[in-house]
Amino acid sequence: MNKAFQYLMTSAMLLTPFQLVKAQEQPGLREKANQHYISSRYVKAASIYVKLADAKKPRLSDLERLADCYLKMSDYEAAENWYARIIEFPDSKTENLISYGAVLKFNSRYAEAKKVLQQYAEKSGDAKGVANALAGCDSALVWIAKPTGHKLRNESAVNTAFAEFGVFPIGNKAYYVAEPDNGLLKKKDGRTGNPFLRIYTADRNPDQTLTAKLIDKSAFNKEAYHIGPIISNKKGNLLYITRTYIGKAGARSKAAQLNLRTRNLELYMYTAENGGYTASPFPYNHVQQYSVGHAALSQDEQTLYFVSDMPGGFGHTDIWYSELQSDGKWGQPINAGPEINTPGDEMFPFMNAEGVLYYSSNGLPGMGGLDIFAAKGAKRTWSRPLNLKYPVNSAADDFAFVTTAAAADGPGGYLSSNRKGGVGDDDIYSFSTVNPKMILALQGVNLNRKTTDLLSEVAITLYSGARSVVAKQSSKHDGSFFFELEKETDYTLLGQKTGFYSDSVSLSTKGLTQSDTLKVTLRLEPLFEKGKTIALQNIHYDFDKDNIRKDAAKILDELVRIMRDNPTLEIELGSHTDSRGMDRYNLDLSQRRAASVVDYLVSRGTSRNRLTAKGYGATKLLNRCANGVQCSAEEHQANRRTEFKVLSY
Repeated sequence: MNKAFQYLMTSAMLLTPFQLVKAQEQPGLREKANQHYISSRYVKAASIYVKLADAKKPRLSDLERLADCYLKMSDYEAAENWYARIIEFPDSKTENLISYGAVLKFNSRYAEAKKVLQQYAEKSGDAKGVANALAGCDSALVWIAKPTGHKLRNESAVNTAFAEFGVFPIGNKAYYVAEPDNGLLKKKDGRTGNPFLRIYTADRNPDQTLTAKLIDKSAFNKEAYHIGPIISNKKGNLLYITRTYIGKAGARSKAAQLNLRTRNLELYMYTAENGGYTASPFPYNHVQQYSVGHAALSQDEQTLYFVSDMPGGFGHTDIWYSELQSDGKWGQPINAGPEINTPGDEMFPFMNAEGVLYYSSNGLPGMGGLDIFAAKGAKRTWSRPLNLKYPVNSAADDFAFVTTAAAADGPGGYLSSNRKGGVGDDDIYSFSTVNPKMILALQGVNLNRKTTDLLSEVAITLYSGARSVVAKQSSKHDGSFFFELEKETDYTLLGQKTGFYSDSVSLSTKGLTQSDTLKVTLRLEPLFEKGKTIALQNIHYDFDKDNIRKDAAKILDELVRIMRDNPTLEIELGSHTDSRGMDRYNLDLSQRRAASVVDYLVSRGTSRNRLTAKGYGATKLLNRCANGVQCSAEEHQANRRTEFKVLSY
């Protein structure tokens, strides 16, 4: 879940600075994990639940909480791995299928998500409860196969490993919300370990890029807890800022014996006066009972839209509005109506100059998480909301959509998303509408590597940059697939199919100066053959070390997916060294390296009883480089490898 959603939802719970009786005892491993979980310390909880899950007969409840930890930490790959195991338990609750389906959607696995959600509907009899989710799967498969003409660019000059979101342009400047670097703000949120949100400014360039970021030094940025998002009137002398209110100690958890306190949002107005700001609360804040925040102004500035979970709505959080009265005060809030509000969450409204309301919702058919929608109208009268499709929307949370004056290559603006391939958690993206003068395309085919037969229904994913999904489709009956490409872009193409080891290829349009169609062939290795050995490419270790490096982890994650999608597969992980060094030491080192690979796969959700670690040292060299033979570094490198062998299927 993105930081904006996590922070700005209502009724969240925070620990008070002290704990009661049980905190003074020495809890057992499971009790300690449960305490962390109840207190929303998901990273710490997950690290313990992983240990508890590594057992011959793990508890279902431990796996359920572990999967939920990863879901709340936005590690959807790990969450999917654990939910895949959870639903295999005979006593797994039917509701787990809902969570599993949602995670599959987050990972853009829409066909698989549809099957799981249909299982839920059949077992529970609640087809209506998953109707939107099923419709979203069908639509997403179409949208992600044929993206719209929007070109998104990650604003990496302002994005960090922390959260950035909620751009509001004012002239050649842009306000946005971010978690400061640890060195700038030492007070942190106990749930995430990250600093509280603050408001930043950045220069907004003619091509929409954001540069020269600075934390705002104004007084409104010095509140104790989270600050933002922020908007302004056209003159720039009146700001509307959402901020977090921490109430007195309230609810108490019986399970953890902890004092907790609720957190709600309030909306404040800051008027520029004498070089500073005068703060006044929105008259309909009621932080003891509900939240108010996420402000947006109509073009004539006579209507203020905002988000609240106050009584009288249609769902959890709804869009409401107030009208400016003759005395300059805001009138009684009115719900914006059922055409745009749903039983779910509506958030981050923005009204453009043409009277189009953009907002995010998880209560309408969408691609996963929050999707961005558009509806034309005002107050309580709206057209039917339209999903902005892919790539504006993605499998993750997409929100805070704003439009600006047309950029050089078409209408543009900004949105925020925690989609894969970003710099950090929530990232800021600029967008423009592209009308390409040069047509570039990719045409490919899938083959069975062993038989050379054509493979149909292979899941083909086109990535750009750091695993950012460009498009996804299933290959046709003749194994073929087709994508449109952009100029000056590096791509990775991945083909996946149950029963096969995946194949990938890198390609690029950089340097191409005229329309062209690139052609590729993916060759997938079948897994059905007992004793088959497959080398894992580019699994490297630091000299004399056995720990899994980050670059190796990314490659092993694909093996985790293979194990997850082929639940009867059992394999041996074999590690090999070159001949240099003592034979006994090489055997020991390779055994430790193989064991590290097994441990990594187990930590990501693979059952240990499906894995065997075997160190071969230098006993199975691939070339002439035995003891005493002079060989090049490249020849020795060929022998240092990690392989897996199919034991049973």
